[in-house]
Amino acid sequence: MAEAHSAVAFSFTVTPDGYDVRINHEALKAVWESGVVSWKKRIGKLKNNIHNGVFPASLYSWLIVVTIVLAVQLVSYDPSFGFIQLIHLHIPYVNSASSSLLGLYISTIVFGTLIWIAKFLVLKYLLKLLLSYHKWIYEVHGRTSFTTKLWFTLIKLYGGRKPLLMSYQASIPKLPVPDLRSSVNNYLNSVQHLMPAEKYKEVETLADDFCKGVGKKFQRYLILKSWWATNYVSDWWEEYIYLRGRSPIMINSNYYGLDALLVHNTSVQAARAANLIYAMLMYRREVDREELRPILINNVVPLCSAQYERQFNTTRIPGIETDKLVHFKESNHITVYHKGRYFKVLIKHKQRFLKPAELEIVFQKILDDNSAPMEGEEHLAALTAGERIPWAKARQEYFNHGKNKTSLDAIEKAAFCVTFDTEPQEYDPKDPSKLDRYGKAMIHGKGYDRWFDKSFTFVVCSNGQIGFNAEHSWADAPIMAHMWEVVVTREHILLGADAPLMAQTWEACQQHELRHGADAPVMAQLWEIAQDEQYKLGYDEKGHCIGTPECEPPHPIRLHWEIPTPCIDVIENSLQVATKLMNDLDLHIMMFTEFGKGFVKTCKVSPDAFIQAALQLTYYRMENKFCLTYESSMTRLFREGRTETVRSCTADVCNFALALNEGKPKSECIKLLNKAAETHQKLYRDTMTGRGVDRHLFCLYVVSKYLDLESPFLTKALSEPWKLSTSQTPHQQTDRLDLNKYPNRICGGGGFGPVTDDGYGVSYIIAGEDTIFFHISCKVSCPHTDSHKFGATLKKSLCDMREMFSKN
Repeated sequence: MAEAHSAVAFSFTVTPDGYDVRINHEALKAVWESGVVSWKKRIGKLKNNIHNGVFPASLYSWLIVVTIVLAVQLVSYDPSFGFIQLIHLHIPYVNSASSSLLGLYISTIVFGTLIWIAKFLVLKYLLKLLLSYHKWIYEVHGRTSFTTKLWFTLIKLYGGRKPLLMSYQASIPKLPVPDLRSSVNNYLNSVQHLMPAEKYKEVETLADDFCKGVGKKFQRYLILKSWWATNYVSDWWEEYIYLRGRSPIMINSNYYGLDALLVHNTSVQAARAANLIYAMLMYRREVDREELRPILINNVVPLCSAQYERQFNTTRIPGIETDKLVHFKESNHITVYHKGRYFKVLIKHKQRFLKPAELEIVFQKILDDNSAPMEGEEHLAALTAGERIPWAKARQEYFNHGKNKTSLDAIEKAAFCVTFDTEPQEYDPKDPSKLDRYGKAMIHGKGYDRWFDKSFTFVVCSNGQIGFNAEHSWADAPIMAHMWEVVVTREHILLGADAPLMAQTWEACQQHELRHGADAPVMAQLWEIAQDEQYKLGYDEKGHCIGTPECEPPHPIRLHWEIPTPCIDVIENSLQVATKLMNDLDLHIMMFTEFGKGFVKTCKVSPDAFIQAALQLTYYRMENKFCLTYESSMTRLFREGRTETVRSCTADVCNFALALNEGKPKSECIKLLNKAAETHQKLYRDTMTGRGVDRHLFCLYVVSKYLDLESPFLTKALSEPWKLSTSQTPHQQTDRLDLNKYPNRICGGGGFGPVTDDGYGVSYIIAGEDTIFFHISCKVSCPHTDSHKFGATLKKSLCDMREMFSKN
């Protein structure tokens, strides 16, 4: 009750003798500070909107333009060819010399402002036109055409200065709808070598009928949508691929990420959690304020930043027919799960974020709490791991009022969820199975200790190792990988021992800038961060957070539940579904250290194409055949772009795999590999520039369903299983960490579950010059899939490809 009384700003009592007014000054101060913070955010948002609205121009350019126009006007030359006088005639003023002169000045400023508006509109659309040029991506590094060089120069000249996270959004072009016949022909080329001749002839006939018949109608509707919508794919992709799925999202949709495996900063669980969570909150603030730098390819070409908006304060709400994503503008708490109990942890005190040392105190209180879970509480999150319909019905019936609604709101409205695991996880070169267990802990845990509907759940193991489990519908893996890289790197770099070295580096950078006129390098930003108290993330000699608590942090709030027996039955049924999925997952994480991208680059082959060729060789050696292969590519060169499919099992890569497997001469195998790599690179570039096949066919299929018109070709094309689903996890999206200097700080990457019952899911991260991590998944229930055997065969395939380039 004390908290309730102190929350009242003032109270008064009426008595026969009069009235008594009592004012709580602390509460009034809190109300005032809350209002100030709210207004600061509104003003900051307005400022960012104005900045982004005029970008690539700037507000300072308005002053320059108006000053120039005024100066020209003052020397008795009319730069407007009479337009200033026309404006002057329509400005009301007193008929006197001084007011007439003032009116002339106002007219000149108005004209200058109109000129400036015209300027930034022209610059904005010029930038959009420049960003629509994509031939640069097809050119070989070092052999750039004059057109592309001129294009790069114009981008640098007119691309704006000091962009915010969302500054480029209005200038990023829309995703174009590919030509219908081109998409169909590309599809046919991707499957011809994988089908018997008779079956291919049948598909070819269906494709031809489609292009000459209903395909034209579907295409017209799709073009119409592309004119109206920001992106003709993304909304349908989010709804029909993710949110309308009724099967469990654990393993089937969610993905996971691991820690930097070779560095162990502290084994104190609460301290590691405090530093990393604080870094995440600072990252969230950078996203909210748009201070996070947008990703630029070659430091020139921007990628769409729309997916960052829902990274925090977001949850997936189950529904009977379809789920929905809900994003909350603000959240001042996180929720923590430990030993079957849920806690609400406030992340602010007196309008400031709690420091790491203060968060550690809060988390330690949770770890020291020995209270028992309430009835039904321990396995509650199994609802998010099981089938969607039972969860939707249970949520509506049992969590729509009272304590359950209040506690569920605390979870769903949290910035993100945190789980303190009671088991340690680690990488042990002497026991590779530990890494497999680490991956399984992140992708599904126990089936009831991750809130799978949350945008992401941050997992802290008992020995301080970390990881995450992310829901997939709100964004793709590169967005989480970006945050993960920034957060983990910030922790690694900003240890006290690194500060003197950074100071020396910054001095050297300054001297380099003076000599060469270069822009301040990224070390400037890092040194600036290191000097900022808000980013002090180090540990003391005992492994605790550095710094001294400046306040008594708010106590963690235990969430309370009243879960009836019927609801507990639903929870346990969902847990059975989740347990069956977990037991059927065969996951193997392989740290390949024989070579990395350093060797591959000496072969003059794209590292991604090299690995994809190795995967095809591996699958062939495992199954004695090739299969339709999915490789994820991004389309963020376009506004609200997400992913596209590279159909990486090409005829050329199949020819290479057969030649190497049959022991053909090395020179012939190398020639075939180079040809396969060129084909793969072209396909990858086509998908990045909007010429992919699968998203186009998918949208045509959605149109057919809306029009209630069947297409045998689309049904056939979209029903073929991806028995090998692959994805490369991006690494070093930022320049915050030099892996040449800190090679042991490589990230372990992450992975996902198999897409089909009889196939493999393979995620890989080229972690350094000499290391590649592979995350291989399949199902135990399939008699002919084995993740460990696949990993061993993949290792041999990679080594055979290395041997192919040996001189002996």
